[in-house]
Amino acid sequence: MIKQQGSNRIYSRETDPSGRSIIRVVGTNRDENRAFIYMARHFRALGLPVPELYSVSPDEMSYTQEDLGDTLLFDHLDDYTLLSRTIRALAHMQVTGARDFDWSVCFPVPAMDERSIRWDLNYFKYCFLKLTGIEFSEPRLEDEFDRLVQRLTTNDQGLPPTFLYRDFQSRNVMIRDAQPWFIDFQGGRRGPTQYDVASFLWQARANFAPELRERLIDEYLDELRQLQPSLAENAWRAALPHFVLFRTLQVLGAYGFRGYHERKPHFLQSIPNALRNLRDILTHLPEYPYLRELSEILLSTLTIQNTQITPNTQNTQITQITHSSPSSPRIPRTPRTPSLVVTVYSFSFKKGIPADDSGNGGGYVFDCRSTHNPGKYDEYKSLTGLDQPVIDFLEADGEILRFLESVYQLVDHHVERFLERGFTHLQVAFGCTGGQHRSVYSAEHLAHHLHEKYGVRVHLIHRERCIDKWLNE
Repeated sequence: MIKQQGSNRIYSRETDPSGRSIIRVVGTNRDENRAFIYMARHFRALGLPVPELYSVSPDEMSYTQEDLGDTLLFDHLDDYTLLSRTIRALAHMQVTGARDFDWSVCFPVPAMDERSIRWDLNYFKYCFLKLTGIEFSEPRLEDEFDRLVQRLTTNDQGLPPTFLYRDFQSRNVMIRDAQPWFIDFQGGRRGPTQYDVASFLWQARANFAPELRERLIDEYLDELRQLQPSLAENAWRAALPHFVLFRTLQVLGAYGFRGYHERKPHFLQSIPNALRNLRDILTHLPEYPYLRELSEILLSTLTIQNTQITPNTQNTQITQITHSSPSSPRIPRTPRTPSLVVTVYSFSFKKGIPADDSGNGGGYVFDCRSTHNPGKYDEYKSLTGLDQPVIDFLEADGEILRFLESVYQLVDHHVERFLERGFTHLQVAFGCTGGQHRSVYSAEHLAHHLHEKYGVRVHLIHRERCIDKWLNE
């Protein structure tokens, strides 16, 4: 299984009968799958760097595609050559990819229009802004939304219809043989080229320096001019900051939903840079004074931590403020449970140790292979560490219990210190041969031990069993 990020699709790496490594994708929406299938075939036929599509299930709910490896551009953001190749390739994806394109297959809409823009602005309002607890003037916010919609829909860059990738960022660019390859473009549609440039160069976690952004914009426009000599470059550049603003608002909505609602640390960690991006771009856009005011309030009032937003003066509360006057009172909400989240994995060493996406690093990896293995016996091979016969087997000789006693001592001390110091994430992983028996038993028991003893939220993931659950009640 390949860990999910911002999608509900399920990805797995498999080996086909010929021994070739492939990626299988199981989608949740047939129309979205159809969009990807059409686009992958269309772009591949045009020679664009996208994975080859191998097979599609009869119901179109799953498909297999070329395995491009594990190297993300995100892990090589200090390599200017790769960044240059990527942004130049983007111009080809947008212009060449639009040739003879059937826009009716796009999901959920064929083009970036006023209605879809308002969807994304409401995403920011309801999934981010309201969840921060900041009080705001909805009429003033909507007035500026109206102004932004008008600016985005009257954009004239002197180009025929172009393909808008929609989520063009460094995690959706694979590197193979020192060249960029593009994935996850199923949300693409007809639209202006600036949106993708804004998505790429203002990606929150990339945190590119302004000078680097300018160099890459020059490289992009150089490639775009070769493809479209009629490009109105001055108009293109004038519109870009508005697209940066729009994309940043949309991204904050996504971070709010995936982070606050779904509790995915990767998205929560991106909020600080996204807020700084928002504040910085608004300094160049005086026509949005209220959004600028809100950005300053968010940054000055809230301390961004890995798993929640808290005010500067309290580690366990979210504060609601009014901004009608500087002296408006702060109204504390009900204190939360401890902010620490412990992620506990079971896994197979054959498939690699789980990565820590929290940005925290550290934690523990415990090897369960010193204990007696139920997997050696036929009667347990189809069972897991969650099944009573396996539990009875493991506990019969006491090895697993003595092993966990030592684990509890180490991890308990870590949790107690992290709670004292206000840390927000700890990861613990248990590995065994198949990720089925001993590691599953150990991860399950540690997760319940920590939750019951300390009241912390525990994210329990049995990776090889495809089980992902929270202990948070």
